[in-house]
Amino acid sequence: MPVAVKSIKFGTDGWRGVIGDEFTFERVAWVAPIAAKVLFDTYGKNVGNRKIIVGYDRRFMAENFARKVADVVKAAGFDVVFSETFAPTPAFSWAAKQQNALGALVITASHNPGEYLGLKVKSAFGGSVPPEVTKKIEALLPEGVKPANTAGTEETFNPWESYCQGLQTKVNIEKIRGAIREGKLTVFGDVMHGSAAGGLGMLLGDGVKEINSNRDPLFEGGAPEPLPKYLSHLFKVMGSHRAANPTSLTVGLVFDGDSDRIAAVDGEGNFLSSQILIPILIDHLTVRRNFGGEIVKTVSGSDLIPKVAELHKLSIYETPVGYKYIADRMLDSAVLLGGEESGGIGYGSHIPERDALLSSLYVLEAVVESGKDLSDYYRYLQQQVGFFSAYDRIDLPLANMEVRSRLLKQLESQPLTEILDKKVVDCKTIDGYKFRLEDNSWLMIRFSGTEPVLRLYCEAADLETVHKTLAWAKSWAE
Repeated sequence: MPVAVKSIKFGTDGWRGVIGDEFTFERVAWVAPIAAKVLFDTYGKNVGNRKIIVGYDRRFMAENFARKVADVVKAAGFDVVFSETFAPTPAFSWAAKQQNALGALVITASHNPGEYLGLKVKSAFGGSVPPEVTKKIEALLPEGVKPANTAGTEETFNPWESYCQGLQTKVNIEKIRGAIREGKLTVFGDVMHGSAAGGLGMLLGDGVKEINSNRDPLFEGGAPEPLPKYLSHLFKVMGSHRAANPTSLTVGLVFDGDSDRIAAVDGEGNFLSSQILIPILIDHLTVRRNFGGEIVKTVSGSDLIPKVAELHKLSIYETPVGYKYIADRMLDSAVLLGGEESGGIGYGSHIPERDALLSSLYVLEAVVESGKDLSDYYRYLQQQVGFFSAYDRIDLPLANMEVRSRLLKQLESQPLTEILDKKVVDCKTIDGYKFRLEDNSWLMIRFSGTEPVLRLYCEAADLETVHKTLAWAKSWAE
């Protein structure tokens, strides 16, 4: 075993590392056939073949790393279906399910900065593999996989065709197209130089105004993450449009680097995270599509989500952070929607995978069929359930993993009992520490599993309280 693979760890969705340092051709060539073997051991009996989908995003050398994956997986005796082009990660999950494959190996680092690349392992059922599967991959790292006596085959495919056809059946696509064509709805799509590029146009036609479509592996020096600090271009072009068209319905849709996370900007220029979009989608899908089922949320999700679920008499199930936990629940229960705070939303009517392009279609359908701007829709829901709040999150870099360990031990041995002179009335520990305070606000402290980063989340009655609470938590950590 190459010594360098000992430190490979799979996080909430795959293994990621800095290109040329942690993420190298040698390490990818070692891990990929192990992942293929574990997929075969897990799903081979049900699938009945040795087919593996191999795909990639638009990052630096992503197609080259995907080529290496295809070669080593083929040498290990698996039949490769290799993508002709970049595509959203959900398109490769869709392909795994549609083509009855063992799963998909996707070269992507999702929303990380440009120096990162990674490997996502997708299952035969069309979603992220559960934690026990990635643990098996890690357990096999010391021994690796030997080349087979007979190499597998290879064919290529266009991942967009079947995927777009499938998404178009999920919504009233002609109604959305008609609203755009007639000038009743203006749609901006910020693809953040990522793999959603061209997707809205394929789904909705030429009327979509797509920005940041060019391939830029450096992501303008930022990261392809749907956060306000990376969206100055979108805010600017939407502001200009709003000034010229003050009464038209306008939606900005934001896609992360591999198009499995979504955010939005409303007609007033407000940024809308999935904390706002999920309640809107729950309401739309129950009221206008008559969908039913359980709502699955991660522990960092807004309190508005269970309140809107209760409004429609839907049950709630809460999971740790990470879409693979939601996907697990979607396999075991009848789920309407599963969503996470960071922008990943999936649907029981689709594969158990977060999918930003499908979410964007449902968001547009909600706007067209309700006739409401997204912020008006959000305020309407707040009034319906009598709950008003603000939310924010900060990611705090730590000096090293030792600092992370020290803070974790401090939380374990000296749990917080008071925050900003407010008593802690409850603490959930299913993922990190979520402190519920006496005024019903909450602060969540959670550590990254793979890097020295502390994630701080807060929801309170107003943004001023949120920021004061986050500043307190930052001071506590430092």
